[in-house]
Parts: sequence; structure tokens; C-alpha cells
Amino acid sequence: MQLDQLHLRMEVDELSWDCFPLDHFKLPLTTKSTNCCTDIDAPDNILTLSDLSIDSVLPDDVFERIFSFLPISSVIRASLTCKRWHEIIHSRRRSLFCPGSKSKPWYFMFTCTSEASPGGFAFDPLTRKWFSFHLPCIEKSNWFVSSSSGLVCCMDSDSWSRVFVSNPIIHEWRQLPEPSGDSQPDYSTVAISVDKKSLNYIVSLVRSKQVSDDFHQWEFVVHLYGSGSGKWVTPVKEIFSGWRGGDDSVICNGLLYCLIQSTGVIANTVPRHRLIMYDIVAASVQGRLCASSGSLMHSSIPVPCALTCGRLMNLKDRLVLVGGIAKNDRPDIIKGIGIWELRENKVWREVAKMPHKYFQGFGELDDVFASSGSHGLVYIQSYGSTALLVFDMEKKEWRWSARCPVTKRFPLQLFTGFCFEPRLEVSC
Repeated sequence: MQLDQLHLRMEVDELSWDCFPLDHFKLPLTTKSTNCCTDIDAPDNILTLSDLSIDSVLPDDVFERIFSFLPISSVIRASLTCKRWHEIIHSRRRSLFCPGSKSKPWYFMFTCTSEASPGGFAFDPLTRKWFSFHLPCIEKSNWFVSSSSGLVCCMDSDSWSRVFVSNPIIHEWRQLPEPSGDSQPDYSTVAISVDKKSLNYIVSLVRSKQVSDDFHQWEFVVHLYGSGSGKWVTPVKEIFSGWRGGDDSVICNGLLYCLIQSTGVIANTVPRHRLIMYDIVAASVQGRLCASSGSLMHSSIPVPCALTCGRLMNLKDRLVLVGGIAKNDRPDIIKGIGIWELRENKVWREVAKMPHKYFQGFGELDDVFASSGSHGLVYIQSYGSTALLVFDMEKKEWRWSARCPVTKRFPLQLFTGFCFEPRLEVSC
């Protein structure tokens, strides 16, 4: 890259740099000679900066400053440019990246169902581009996935016992130990929450199993793992009557939320979903989690309306529910999609309903769909296509993503995905 047209102007704290064309500077060039050093004042030995590359002129601190203003997708590409840039980015990633600046949550879509290594594409809403992306740890597209502040937690869909935590940007990962004393559940869900200051994290496993020979009774168990202690604890074991655990949960502001579903044993149960809430912070006593003192079922919260399915997410420490709105006479048929926020008084506030033109844009939408979000963005995807709809919570704006560079190869091909924050400085 030639620099004869490049001008620099930077402000660091209270110091400012004056702006000069780079040709203003002259560097003496010393060449080897059999007699001795050549005269450095000779015109032939003057080297201008226009003859040099930017990489040989700017110090590492200036490069670090430049990288800090780039979208993280551009920083990742820059790290592949040369060895020096790679070392600057990866050695200074903790100070280089400022959370929230030039970063919006990405959406990863599985587009290959190969069991050996499921492939996919990631969508960056800042550049509105898709790019091929490989995830560590995840072996199948139907694994359970949760994310928080740059970390992705996944659980296998076969034994529901293998749990991994990873940073997909830097491809760092680890496998968590299995919780003790737990039998194979009928339903399970995983969630993760990262503390923004200490970067420690909590992983929750919510499991539900039918009590033997009793279709009415379901065991509801919560396991919690803390990265600080490196151990699992089981603070919740409760029996629900006519209700079972589901496959969606999230941790928000120290509270664990989980959707439960009616088993149909209790007649006229409408709506069919309720929200379980467990206070992780209040249950902590001197750094240790104690057992729940009250019934979670008695303190459960009804959903805002009859839903075909529900997806929970933490958006800037606000609990948000994205649900398929069911028909009044047919609770298994979807007629629309709504977004609600849970207020402090445990009352739902409607944020938005998907306009009919976007609802029709998915084509034939099943009663269940994929949805996840972070910060102020909500992603909604039909399992039957690669169409991805984005809702901006602050602007109250609906918008289709750029077209995913994958086409449906056969009628029953399914697509799914999840949202995560691209972060360089978070380790697992």
C-alpha cells in the first residue's frame, strides 16, 4: 500500500497530533559499501515515506488504535493479513476490543447437517453480509445452544450430558464435567450467563422427567455450574402436577427463567405455557447456592396469550418473549408472531406484532420456529427456509437480512440457528 496520498490525524486522550502529508518526512537511507558508509546527505540516498508500506511506518500502538474502530468481522479478516497484524490483534485482544463498540450480535445458521462437522454461515448486521463460519464443539445442528457476552454454551441432543462452553471467534473451548446423580431426562434445556465485570459465567441445566407410572407427575430439576468454583450444584428439585419442563430457558439479571408446558392432563388448560422463575442471586448464601425455599409452580407467571411456542432471550438485561400466537379455537395453529417484555411487576408489555406481510414472507410457517436475540436485535427464522427476519427493539423496525448464500436442496431440509455476540477478549 503506497502512502503518498495518506494523511494522519489522531487524538489520544487530551493530546492531538497535527496533520501532515507523509511526503513531508524524509528518511536517510544507509547502504552497505565496500569503502564505508555512503554520505547520508546525498540526494540519491534520501528515501521518502511514499516508498514505504504503512506496515513499516506505524507502530503497534497506532495499529491497535485503528483496529479498535473496525467492525469485528473486519478485525478478524485483518488478523489473517500478515503475521504482525495477527500478533497485534491476538496479543492485545483484551484491551483492543471495547464491548458494545462497533459490534452487533451475529446470527449463525446451520446449512449443512453433516454429523461430522455441521457447516453454516454467519450473518453480520453491521456489514449486512453472510460469510462461511465454523463452530467449535457442536457436532450436530439439533444440539441445544445458548449464548451470553461472547460465549456459546451447547449441550448434545443424545445423552444431554455433554456440555461445552466456547468462544467461537477465537476457537477456544472446554468441556464441563457432568452433573452427578442425574438420570436420563425426558426434556432438557441449557442457558449461560456471563458476568460483564469478572467474565465468570454460570451455566444452568433445567431437566424434566416423568415420574414412574404417573402421567400426571413430572420432576423438575435445576443444575447450576459456576466457572469460579468449577462445580455443579442442584438447588431445585420439585414435582409438578400436569406441567413439564420445556426446551427453552434464559438467565437474565440473576434470574433463571424457563418455559413449562401443560401435559394436557388438566382439562381446559389455556394458555398451555407458563413461566418459571428462580432467583439465583437470592438463593446464594455466602457464595453457595442453597435449595429453593418456596414452590416455583406457585410463583409461576402466565404467558401473555395462548402460544404455539415461545422463545426466551435476554436483551440488555430485559426478559423478552417471542411467541407464536395461537388461534382461539385451534391452539396448535399459528396465526401470528408477537414480542413481549416482562416488566418488574411481572406483567407482560407488548412490544410488537409481526406485520402480516412479513409473516406471509416466510411462506408456510410451522407452529414452531427458531428465534434468538441479544442487545437490541431479535432474529426470527422458519425451520423450513433460510429466510431470516430481524427486528430492532429500539427502532421498532422489521427488516429482512441479506439473502443467505444457501439454497434448499430437498423439500424436507430443515434450517436452524442461534444468535451470539462476537467478542475477542472473553475466555472460557
